[in-house]
Amino acid sequence: MNALTPVCALEGLPEATGWLAGANETGISTGITITEHGWKLSLDVAQGHKTGFYLDQRDSRQKFAAYARCLQFERVLNCYCYTGGFTVAALAGGAKHVTSIDSSGPAIERAQANVVLNGFDASRSTMLDADVNAMLRQYLQDGKTFDAIVLDPPKFAPTVAHAERAARAYKDINRLALSILEPGGVLFTYSCSGGISADLFHKIVASAGTDAGVDAFISERMGGAPDHPMTVAFPEGEYLKGLVLVKKPAT
Repeated sequence: MNALTPVCALEGLPEATGWLAGANETGISTGITITEHGWKLSLDVAQGHKTGFYLDQRDSRQKFAAYARCLQFERVLNCYCYTGGFTVAALAGGAKHVTSIDSSGPAIERAQANVVLNGFDASRSTMLDADVNAMLRQYLQDGKTFDAIVLDPPKFAPTVAHAERAARAYKDINRLALSILEPGGVLFTYSCSGGISADLFHKIVASAGTDAGVDAFISERMGGAPDHPMTVAFPEGEYLKGLVLVKKPAT
């Protein structure tokens, strides 16, 4: 499958979607089920983003499951959940309940299917087809808190030219997330924008914490899985950057 999306306009390429070889005229389904860290995850290689699944977050999902297992998360919020990879990871780690939010109805349906596919009790999962920013604001207004939050938004800044506007968006969601995170809670926050460097992303999140009146320890820095290599001649390959933060108690 060849999917040349609007991003190709940046390279002067035409937008097109189609098969590189063959026409898929046999009616064979493009939906498959893969195994990741022992979990079953369904996807459709011809639909959705990238290959139908974000393989670059494989190590982060395993890490999140480990944190859930160690810290015994009770209330997890997975923002921009897509097909529920971090949701399944949290449940596999023993989290009592996970709320997952995405503005794509089909993605939410597949996320719910992945929860069922792995045999988890449906009462441990809530799926919301909603705007993440609006829901974060609603939770803040209602005083609802979580002891673990994942922020894995789509690409806000495809190029450096978009960095300023993207920085405001990243800052806003991180400010809200830190505000509704319980003291001692864990935030896994990411940027997959090539136009936002790891250093800038750190500064954005720090500024969000200042605005929220929150300080946090940096537990770990995350990046793409090893099969997404970076080379010295292609620094843009380091597009995925993440921070694992532990919120400090108020003093």
